[in-house]
Amino acid sequence: MDKIINYGIIGCGMMGQEHLRNIALLPMARVAAIFEPDPIMANAAKAIAPNAMLASSIEDLLAVEDLDCLLVVSPNHMHVGQFEEIASKRALPLLIEKPLYTDPDHAARIEKLRATYPAPVWVAMEYRYMPPVQTFIEQVDAATGGVTMLTIREHRFPFLPKVGDWNRFNRYTGGTLVEKCCHFFDLMRFILKSEPVRVVASAGQDVNHKDEAYDGETPDIWDGAYVIVDFESGARAMLELCMYAEGSRYQEEITAVGPSGKIEAFVPGPGRFWPTHLGDAPVPQVVVSPRQPKGPQIVDIPVDPTILDAGDHNGSTFYQHARFLDVVRGQCGPEVTLMDGAQAVAMGLAAQEAARTGEAVRLLKPDAGV
Repeated sequence: MDKIINYGIIGCGMMGQEHLRNIALLPMARVAAIFEPDPIMANAAKAIAPNAMLASSIEDLLAVEDLDCLLVVSPNHMHVGQFEEIASKRALPLLIEKPLYTDPDHAARIEKLRATYPAPVWVAMEYRYMPPVQTFIEQVDAATGGVTMLTIREHRFPFLPKVGDWNRFNRYTGGTLVEKCCHFFDLMRFILKSEPVRVVASAGQDVNHKDEAYDGETPDIWDGAYVIVDFESGARAMLELCMYAEGSRYQEEITAVGPSGKIEAFVPGPGRFWPTHLGDAPVPQVVVSPRQPKGPQIVDIPVDPTILDAGDHNGSTFYQHARFLDVVRGQCGPEVTLMDGAQAVAMGLAAQEAARTGEAVRLLKPDAGV
């Protein structure tokens, strides 16, 4: 516990810089080296972590002797190739951002890495660690008596600009239901403690990005969807996504119902994107509504303002890193495994296919492939 943990970071765009700000808040942790090929993003990263070395390549970053762990925050379609490069050169404990992969053909490569990578790997699923969501997860079984129906609703702002505009095209993101929604599919599995067996969906590009063009190409990324997932346990889950609803009071709303009652979590969106004409951004809270005469119980879930200011995910990036450092120190294993990350992507790809074809898509058990 007396040793400072040195991070090497691959990719420092908007999300990478959020990681930098949160690592800076952690005791006994620092960023030692960064690889970011875009000069503007590299300079922004250096301003946040001035003592970090800027590497000219992944190979140069991996050559830094005192690294203790790695963090991959590059664009989605680069994750698998960079993971393989790390595995071939220097397999350190790894935190890799979601989505783990973007193409069905990548699943076998991830499975090979899962079987052979000798160090622990944690897939970044920040939404598990949002304080209101954590409280929801802790209380869900007691409040519901066992979840039979789970609903996740996200009404938010459109995709933000990214370097090279990679997030405007399905071939780079995996599609909205992979890029954005793998978080929610991970939450479904985690909350229900069961595996998905069937997915149906309706989705499309309704409003956003239709008047944009990049190198003469119009974005094909979707901005709205309904997805329904059946689970082995018999529970059902639904996702409602709208990415042109930035005036919403809460960005995420999660509801679970069972034979004994109902529990709901409400999470505000990032304060810096909140429309100023609506006043202050809302305060996160969990509302517990069991069936009892005294009515609903409302529980406020405060978050340290310093941690809130470090990122756009309601403090979850900080809490995730605090747990990941325990893994790096050998005190425990990853809470979000490679299989968890792969299953979340498999569900997103199934939802993309179900929406595209109008047909239900069946999923195999993880040990039978995805």
